[in-house]
Amino acid sequence: MGGQEEIFLLGRPVVTIFHNPDNLFTIVKLKVSKTNSGYEEKEIIVKGNFPQLTPDEEYKFTGRLVNHPTYGAQFDVHTFAKEMPATETGLVHYLSGDLFPGIGMKTADSIVKVLGTDAIKKILDDRSVLDKVPRLSDERKETIVTVLEENMGLERTIIQLNEWGFGPQIAMRIYQTYREDALRLLTENPYRLIEAIEGVGFQTADELGKKLGLTGDHPSRIEAAVLHTMNQSVQSEGHVYLEGEYVLPEVKRLLEMSQPIDIPFSSISESIIKLVEESKLAGEGRRLYIPSLYFSEIGFATKINRILENELDEQFPVSEIRKAIGEVEERLEVNYAETQVAGIETALHSPAMILTGGPGTGKTTVIRGFVEVYAELHGLSLDPAEYAKKHEKFPIVLAAPTGRAAKRMSESTGLPAMTIHRLLGFTGQEKEEETEREIEARLVIIDEMSMVDTWLGHQLLKALPNDVQILFVGDQDQLPSVGPGQMLKDMLDSKKIPVTELTEIYRQSAGSTIIEMAHMIKRSEWTDTIIDKTSDRSFVKAGGDRILEVVQQVVKNAISKGHHIKDIQVLAPMYRGPAGIDSLNTMIQEMVNPPGPKRKEVTFGDATYRIGDKVLQLVNQPESNVFNGDMGEVIAIFKAKETVDKKELLVVSYDGIEVNYERSDLNQITLAYCCSIHKSQGSEFPIVIMPIVRSQRKMLKRNLLYTGITRAKNFLILCGEPAEFKAGIARADELARQTTLKERLNGNVPGTVESDALESNNPAEAQVTETGNDKPIVYELTTETVSAINPLIGMEGITPFTYLEASD
Repeated sequence: MGGQEEIFLLGRPVVTIFHNPDNLFTIVKLKVSKTNSGYEEKEIIVKGNFPQLTPDEEYKFTGRLVNHPTYGAQFDVHTFAKEMPATETGLVHYLSGDLFPGIGMKTADSIVKVLGTDAIKKILDDRSVLDKVPRLSDERKETIVTVLEENMGLERTIIQLNEWGFGPQIAMRIYQTYREDALRLLTENPYRLIEAIEGVGFQTADELGKKLGLTGDHPSRIEAAVLHTMNQSVQSEGHVYLEGEYVLPEVKRLLEMSQPIDIPFSSISESIIKLVEESKLAGEGRRLYIPSLYFSEIGFATKINRILENELDEQFPVSEIRKAIGEVEERLEVNYAETQVAGIETALHSPAMILTGGPGTGKTTVIRGFVEVYAELHGLSLDPAEYAKKHEKFPIVLAAPTGRAAKRMSESTGLPAMTIHRLLGFTGQEKEEETEREIEARLVIIDEMSMVDTWLGHQLLKALPNDVQILFVGDQDQLPSVGPGQMLKDMLDSKKIPVTELTEIYRQSAGSTIIEMAHMIKRSEWTDTIIDKTSDRSFVKAGGDRILEVVQQVVKNAISKGHHIKDIQVLAPMYRGPAGIDSLNTMIQEMVNPPGPKRKEVTFGDATYRIGDKVLQLVNQPESNVFNGDMGEVIAIFKAKETVDKKELLVVSYDGIEVNYERSDLNQITLAYCCSIHKSQGSEFPIVIMPIVRSQRKMLKRNLLYTGITRAKNFLILCGEPAEFKAGIARADELARQTTLKERLNGNVPGTVESDALESNNPAEAQVTETGNDKPIVYELTTETVSAINPLIGMEGITPFTYLEASD
């Protein structure tokens, strides 16, 4: 029991306990007629991804026996197939049965005599074989084919996909994408899977291509490798473009890794040109872009420059602004520093402005002051209800990339704020689709701009009116966006948009040594006192093998002092390993919310959820007003027998917003006692605990440490190795993201010229001679020039794994 060997069960379904038509996850009680396992019971629970089974039909399942701690013996299905009659007599009975109206025993016998015992396979492979059967009308042929496709098409597709090496879940996704055309389309071009099916990469598609004879320098194979290389750079490195001389050797290595055959650069060049011609790639000079990112950069830069050209309707004298600021200071009982006053004044006079600064420098204070003074000078009410009574849109829009950041923004200003996705009406599942929504607003403020990626930034600006006034707020020293690009950095570097940078630390005066540490990290400063214990931070020294034990003790101590687990957030950079997010979540859950005889729980994959668990939303769900990065608590679990529609439900409360999850939805959440530093951006927590160990050193860089530490509001506890902390502070993110937004904001067309070639009066004719090449290479990427690029330029230290390894 519980062994890993592949075994089979043959049997008939007794009852379907659960079936999800979306992903075909099914639980069935099976009456066993035959097995090679030694399992002696006559019935067993079978679960896996397969369609609704027909009672009294016999099926063969392969998989493995498992022992569930609550429900006992079960069978995890890997593949399934309807057991078809193996004899002529059995097949005649099947074809003349109730499934095939109008087909009698005589007709069925005729079909089997002509086509043999593999008649069904022959018909599904080629319906014209029925033409060989005498006196079979077209109507009856259509009946046979239709019924077989309805009853056997899915099974046949899944079986073939299983034989090609696809597991049940991916096989189901493939079938749901292509339906009955799946096998035909994949036989024509298996590489289409890379773009269409999440979870299928180049290597998987290439294995199928090899089985189907698409090998070597087949154009479909090369094109797929090019697109895979481009998409990997976008997803794992955040690049907006790649230079041609990087793409060519990387694609060559990728193609030759799995098949030891020389792929000429000319073949790769021709594929790149074809992809550009078909608009699957965008080319500019020698730079290659994913089209959605190429047009997003252009669109964002164009819209910003258009906004900057606006003349504001009203220009207020300094005396009037200072008077309004004074009234706001009195009303809010604050005193703005001179730099903060200057920021408010600049924002009032600028169609677009960037407000930047580190933690504790008063960005939130300036936002609140700017909104108040703006309303005062423009004669606007800051009560959205007044506009609602008049059926008018509130003229000020506040938004942020995450739900938590939007909530903090709303709390600090007293005005409604929302996520950018919700503002745009996005579900979070969009890829290259664009919004057609138009946002009515006079003033827009976007917080946490460092988290906004290129595509989302473009969609936001595209939806805004040309005469809008916009304030971008963010900390350029935090981690860049998870998606491609570095919009805040590029906007700042362009020097095209007015900037107010706040440098004076105000929260430090209230005794925050966490802020002091953050600014030391920002400046890459190290003193031995940085790990000394203070009133609000400490460093617990421990080796990597003791991290779980140390974090457990720190959490216990915090809870014993009256802190709730909801106020304690463990942050880590990686998911795997002994100090990874997964291990920490399991350990903390067992400590603060262990299983109990009367405690309901639901298991999904490797995760178990119980009432009281802290969870993190992983995707945007605007219809429920819950977004990626929101944290909630499991407040109820309903078993299938307790619900009207017999569905298992898990209920999570996100600050009072209750969201129901069916079993198939549980991939949208994860345990959140520990979460990644990336996921914590835009949030603040009363207590932050961060492990810092050698096993995570490839992720321990200055901006990541800075981002994690600045999430702590009241207390910060670092655990681990001081030497790794010191090394991380000194380690900058050496892999700069390749973007061209800075140039576009300044009106330059990237990729046509570089460095000393800028002196040319005609950039389109600029040329460059590269080391090792006697022949000048023009920047325009053409079939004649692309293959001449030296494939080794800039490739020192680069291996295929540079792009192929997914980032934690």
